[in-house]
Amino acid sequence: MLQKVVAAIGQRVAAFELGVLSEVFGLDRSDDGLPVYDFKVCAVEPPPLRSDAGFFVDTPYGLEELETADLIAIPAWKLGHEPPEELLEALRRAVARGGRVMSVCTGAFVLAASGLLDGKRATTHWRHAGELARLYPAIDVDPNVLYIDEGSVLTSAGTAAGIDLCLHILRKEHGATVANAVARRMVVPPHRDGGQAQYIEAPMVEHDRGDDLAVVLDWVQANLNKPFGVDHLARRANMSLRTFNRRFAATTGTAPHRWLINQRVQLAQRLLEETDLDVEQVAEQTGFGTAATLRQHFARQRGTSPQAYRRQFCEVTPSVRQSHGNVDASGDVAHQSCVPPSRASMVAATRLRGTR
Repeated sequence: MLQKVVAAIGQRVAAFELGVLSEVFGLDRSDDGLPVYDFKVCAVEPPPLRSDAGFFVDTPYGLEELETADLIAIPAWKLGHEPPEELLEALRRAVARGGRVMSVCTGAFVLAASGLLDGKRATTHWRHAGELARLYPAIDVDPNVLYIDEGSVLTSAGTAAGIDLCLHILRKEHGATVANAVARRMVVPPHRDGGQAQYIEAPMVEHDRGDDLAVVLDWVQANLNKPFGVDHLARRANMSLRTFNRRFAATTGTAPHRWLINQRVQLAQRLLEETDLDVEQVAEQTGFGTAATLRQHFARQRGTSPQAYRRQFCEVTPSVRQSHGNVDASGDVAHQSCVPPSRASMVAATRLRGTR
């Protein structure tokens, strides 16, 4: 269970990345019924510690706090600045006793130096992924993703990808409802599509022929309940299918069909969490058409069935289960109340209008 989170910082700590960890794990959001963590910023080198922005960070906590942390987070680390051996040993001990360690951006180089990434997949900022792979050939470096969860060791890509990883941790610990609530408080998306490829020297989308991809993507978000395909989107963008596929991938870092399916699955998640719609209705409102198609894509994308997901991320009472636990032909519970009907109706109507 995640209770104590420690951000371990050294000289030239990255201000933004430290701020991300402080924002997600360090704020008291109990007024919204959200979890509160024992969060500490710990100096792993002798003070005073100066940030990369020039201001000093004053903290009374040191390496001793790492010994009882459930999660140790390493913000972006200045390249070429060797992490102290005491820090590396503390990271190894944390994992050995069942704790977790994570990095934001170039903090992956600290985890790599500890040996905890050997034989595992990892990521870091795309500008430094080649250097990480060169220095630590035992690591399978993937420069194309926003974050990687290897169980006890987690890494994220550049800067804002640290937010994605932190929200992923909240989602695993407490479910999508908590992660989404924190994301709303932070005014960030609860989950971003694509990987770092969308940020690596991505060409600008041409606007002079009316082929504005942003307009098409906005239209998709508002019309996911309609059963359209990629060819329809290409026509809306005034492009051939081949040109649309190429430009879409260059701009977003993923294929249009994959992106569209993921958008539909994300909408299905929200409807399963926040409405009383059964699986057939969710399939209709997400453009999948049939429950069988929804189950196929949901299992492929999320590794579980829609109803298993609903059972995991919805709080329901035994009376609700008894009154709504109808089993369909697939063995899934066909209906389960997650929210009061009035709220469910409002949420469903809002989603179908394409608003957030």
